[in-house]
Amino acid sequence: MIEARHLRVLRAVARTGSFSAAARELGCTQPAISQQMKALEKSVDTPLVVRSGRGMQLSEAGRVLLKHATGILAGLSAAEEEVAAIAGLRAGRVRLVSFPTASSTLVPPAVARLRDGHPGVRVSLVEAEPPESLAMLRGGECEIALAFRYPQSDGAAVLPAPTHGTPREARAEANLEAQQLSAGTDWSDLVVTPLLDDPLVGLLPAAHPLAGRGGPVELAELAGEQWIAGCPQCRGHLVELCAGAGFEPRIDFATDDYPAVVGLVAAGLGVAVLPRLALQSVRPDGVSTVPVRTASGAPAVRRVVALTLPDLAEVPAVALMLERLAGAAGAR
Repeated sequence: MIEARHLRVLRAVARTGSFSAAARELGCTQPAISQQMKALEKSVDTPLVVRSGRGMQLSEAGRVLLKHATGILAGLSAAEEEVAAIAGLRAGRVRLVSFPTASSTLVPPAVARLRDGHPGVRVSLVEAEPPESLAMLRGGECEIALAFRYPQSDGAAVLPAPTHGTPREARAEANLEAQQLSAGTDWSDLVVTPLLDDPLVGLLPAAHPLAGRGGPVELAELAGEQWIAGCPQCRGHLVELCAGAGFEPRIDFATDDYPAVVGLVAAGLGVAVLPRLALQSVRPDGVSTVPVRTASGAPAVRRVVALTLPDLAEVPAVALMLERLAGAAGAR
């Protein structure tokens, strides 16, 4: 096997014309140069240098090998420099996948701070909700996935919202969706960086009787309302919370678009529960926001985290991005 150190010796011998001169250039002894040249000739099974008088020159095989060695050593040098740049955070790449509310609140300050100190590190962002974002992480499509889950669920499968008179086929589809959502909360193979607990906030029409209370609203007090729900995971969690409060919510509208949720509530078409992060990027005109309490009296929250694979967590740019995300979350 041809080794890079042997190719460096060959190049030095060709440039200087002797083993002793090559030894001085490389900072080693003449016998060491001789041994490495013999090892290289043994690897290729042919002489590489020809002695002529008091000097030496490369054989035809030596000239061919030197021609290729120049490119090989240049490539190795470039690779070493690129790796050193990544290790020293002078270069690198971090691909983020985030759900929308984190994209608009946590990601911008974290990326801005990273770029301020390390402008050579490239950061890209794609939006996806869990469990899709976790599949992208495990599939090598990103280095970090921002995700969330609801601690009240304790990792159990959360059924999507049922509708009255649902046929057997629709219930089978709902059960399949529940299994997919449950799989998205299995983080046992990932490195988890907790970011924050995001409180859920109730949205009521401005004229709603409970809007001016000034204190928390129990979910049971909203049992008779029409509901506006969000993404499948959020919708399933809403159903679970309401079941704990003793009722099944009547969900008339379902949308992932938070401005649409606010608009529907403002028009008096129902009530909703949204994460507080979502309201920080949406103008809640025409609605009243109230704290929400679960049946146990505890505040309803979702747990926001940054996820990566164990090997990726050791990459300097990824580790720094996780640190910057935690800092952005802590500043809220």
